Amino acid sequence: MFKYDKDIPDPKGGDFLISEPFLPDPNFERSVVLICENNHEGTFGLVLNKGTDILLEDVLEDEVPFSGTLNVGGPVEQNTLHFIHRLEQSIEDSIEIGNGLFWSGNFEQVKALVRRGDANEENVKFFLGYSGWSEGQLREELDRQSWFVKSGATAKQVFDLEEEALWQSILKDMGGKYKVFSNYPIDPRLN
Repeated sequence: MFKYDKDIPDPKGGDFLISEPFLPDPNFERSVVLICENNHEGTFGLVLNKGTDILLEDVLEDEVPFSGTLNVGGPVEQNTLHFIHRLEQSIEDSIEIGNGLFWSGNFEQVKALVRRGDANEENVKFFLGYSGWSEGQLREELDRQSWFVKSGATAKQVFDLEEEALWQSILKDMGGKYKVFSNYPIDPRLN
C-alpha cells in the first residue's frame, strides 16, 4: 500500500472521490465518484466513469428519447434511477452541489425537457444505482488510503471530459504525486 497523504479531508457534496490506482474492489476500479451528500448518516455518490449500453427508455415504462446511455452509479440498489444535471432551467427539488452541478429533482420535469430537446447527454447524466457508505465507513476507507479527494468538481469536468479518461485527467490536474499516479499501469507487472 502506498502512502499518499496523512490526513485526507472528508469530502463534501460537489467533491470528487478518486480511487487509488490499485483499489482491489472491481466496483470502484479506477473510478471517479461525484459526492452528492456526506453527513452524519453517511455518504451518497455516483460513479461518473462506469458506462453501460443501457438506454433510458430501456428502464422506463414511458418513452423518453434520450440518446445517451446510463452509467452505473455504484453497487447499491442498482434497480434505482438517479440523475445529475447542469440545466439552466430550474428543476424543482434539485440540490445544487456546487459549480453549476445539480443532483436529483423533479423527474417529470426532466423527462419533459428531454422530450422537448432541452435536456440531453450534454447536460444530464442518468445512473443505475449509487455508491453509498454508512456513517464512518468512508472515513475508514480514506484512512486506509483507498481514495483521494479533489474538492470542487465542475460541470465542465463532469460533462465534458471523456468517461474513459476521467480518472487519469483528474489525477493529472491535481498535479504533483497525483500526476505520477495517473500514469500507473492497471497491472504493474506489465510495466
